[in-house]
Amino acid sequence: MAIFTGCGVAIITPFLADGSIDFKGFRNLVEWQIAEGIDSIVVCGTTGEASTLDDQEHIETIKFCVDVVNGRVPVIGGAGSNDTRHGINLARKIEKTGVDALLLVTPYYNKCSQAGLLQHYMATADAVNIPCILYSVQGRTGMNIEPSTVAALSEHPRIVGIKEASGNIAQVAEIARLVPDDFAIYSGNDDMVVPLMSLGGLGYISVIANVAPRDSVRMSRSFLEGDIITARKLQLDMKALIDSMFADVNPIPVKAALAMMGKCQLKYRLPLCPPNQQVSDRIQREMSAYGLL
Repeated sequence: MAIFTGCGVAIITPFLADGSIDFKGFRNLVEWQIAEGIDSIVVCGTTGEASTLDDQEHIETIKFCVDVVNGRVPVIGGAGSNDTRHGINLARKIEKTGVDALLLVTPYYNKCSQAGLLQHYMATADAVNIPCILYSVQGRTGMNIEPSTVAALSEHPRIVGIKEASGNIAQVAEIARLVPDDFAIYSGNDDMVVPLMSLGGLGYISVIANVAPRDSVRMSRSFLEGDIITARKLQLDMKALIDSMFADVNPIPVKAALAMMGKCQLKYRLPLCPPNQQVSDRIQREMSAYGLL
């Protein structure tokens, strides 16, 4: 069974001026997302700057989100490591927060074989009792989950889907051809939602939903309801705005955009830092053109 259909926001983690987590601001962001109709919240993923959260902060942030959401939408906790033992330990602790599922990024820096990747994911899924979603994002981790590996992993009862962020629509098609019908495929690219859903995808895990949740939800929901024309129009109308959110490394632009909206402070943890003036001007221009400022 799919954890969600439609749009899940890969939510940012707001920080205070001293670099600590802004839990009051985070609560406001979560409540706003739910009020705008979001279908799921993915916390402590790439967009949530999970790489610079220590394990205690990581778990605390996910637990906070679970408590605020209180069952209103599914909450998916970001996990994964390039050390399988560490990843399993973190996944077990995240499971105890009450999340609905785990999003497991591929190992990074350790460029393992597909056989090693298979064992890594099987060991992690064996160690927990909640659903797991694979996260394939070769551009960040240097590791692609090949379609045949996805097919093999889909046989595990707790591996229920994949966030596919390769940007390779042919690869998505091959995955869709190989996996069971009840295996959920989510786009990890905001600019490829409609194409991926046309191949049987159930929705997407989104960066752009941080700033435009209502239209982000409407795009995937329109497709699921058979209104392809509206879904396509929203995909194309949002294209320039989406592109501006990737004018620098995610989540630098989207956090800058939210700061422009007054929803968070312009604060990152190094090595991330604020965008330069050219990128900032582009974000502001596209936000204004879309009616968000």
